Amino acid sequence: MKILTPAEMREVDRLTIESGIPGLILMENAGCRVVDFLLQTFAPLAAQRVVVICGKGNNGGDGFVIARQLFTRKLCRELTVLELFPAEELAGDALANRRMLDACGCPVVRELPFEANFATIVIDAILGTGSKGEPRGPALDGIRMISEHFPLAKKVAVDVPSGNLEADYTVTFAAVKTYERTGKLVVANIGIPERFCDSNPNYRLRLTTPDDIRHLFSNRSCDSNKGMYGHVLVVGGSPGKSGAPAMTGLGSYRSGAGLVTVAIPKGAPAPARPELMTEFLDDNVFELVRKMTVLAVGPGFGTGPEAFRFVKRLYDAEIPGVFDADALNVLAGKLPSTNNKVRVLTPHPGEMGRLIGKSTKEVQADRLGAAQGLARESGAAIVLKGDHTVIAFSDGETWINPTGSPALATGGTGDILTGMTAGLMAQHIKDWRRAVVAAVWLHGRCGELAGEHWGEQAAMATDLLDFLPQAMNEVRPSL
Repeated sequence: MKILTPAEMREVDRLTIESGIPGLILMENAGCRVVDFLLQTFAPLAAQRVVVICGKGNNGGDGFVIARQLFTRKLCRELTVLELFPAEELAGDALANRRMLDACGCPVVRELPFEANFATIVIDAILGTGSKGEPRGPALDGIRMISEHFPLAKKVAVDVPSGNLEADYTVTFAAVKTYERTGKLVVANIGIPERFCDSNPNYRLRLTTPDDIRHLFSNRSCDSNKGMYGHVLVVGGSPGKSGAPAMTGLGSYRSGAGLVTVAIPKGAPAPARPELMTEFLDDNVFELVRKMTVLAVGPGFGTGPEAFRFVKRLYDAEIPGVFDADALNVLAGKLPSTNNKVRVLTPHPGEMGRLIGKSTKEVQADRLGAAQGLARESGAAIVLKGDHTVIAFSDGETWINPTGSPALATGGTGDILTGMTAGLMAQHIKDWRRAVVAAVWLHGRCGELAGEHWGEQAAMATDLLDFLPQAMNEVRPSL
């Protein structure tokens, strides 16, 4: 699903209206889609106390439609409609919908009554994609009001969250405009022709949806055998860190790889799962590489004197490879060219900083730019982990991942992702890019499910694998 800039979305709106679909109809559809979302998400809506806070632009007009629908259909227990600007400052479709609200007899206030503080749902219809600069005046007052007066209410943003507001849910229209502070993001169809959203072929930023990866999870043929689904070689481990490559190997297997071999240092304990084949980590590994489909290099590898020699030779190997953890640390400042080979790097922000010579804070300040820049310069695909993981390819194609949970903030989850990525690539090497996108989406979804089951504090890395079948079933094509 494409992510459009505000300017691109304004152009889409213009093209839609010029094609013969009036703006008033688009606004009505937008408001109705938000009401549909409220009915589905907060059932029974008749038990909810709702506050709708409206600005003066088209976003406020959407809010007036929402309020009219709630009022005339008697859908909620209590409704408060707050307008931040006097009616004479409204114009166009927003003013038309404000007048329709009056005609229906729905009361509108300029100051919140005390009882509104007990709202269970607050609708943010203050600022939309047409706003420019930092919020100020009544709009800023409204944003602060939502943050300060309704700490327990669910915050639902219309199209985009206003200013720096942290929404619990965002109902956006036609295409995604932002992936920050949206909470759970829902894209609603309001009648904008899809061809207008695709009118700029050079814009390559997308938000991952299940539909983007569904084709990778079709049922296997009845005459399947393990040789059809690839062989992953995991290279990693060091004294005290033998569990890291084992988790990577399990991630590959659970993702569907046909075979997984883990190369571990001599003397290290064998992985606990009998399904994992093992080899010793010595120069014989380079011969073994030739028989493999995908490499997964780095988990628990250490950064000793021999580490760079091993990692460099593996990076130069001809087969596709996923490089993570200590493999990235030893390559920092010395990252070789990919020479058109398939290379996937999966750094967290600290590792990313070491790769590009910046602080973690600088990386986090421009995650998109950091990932796209390194992908362009190195030729590798970059998976910059974190909230809304960024997946950037060397030609500019970039994906933002919407799944994830604080439950992933525990040791080993990155090793699981490395294994899942290699496992899916091994099965779909001709569509390896989409396999990387799928691995990140599934990993984040497993984090959400594990967090729901165990709690965000109690979930462990290997718990993710227990929820991978459920996550896969969510994206599997229906029969």
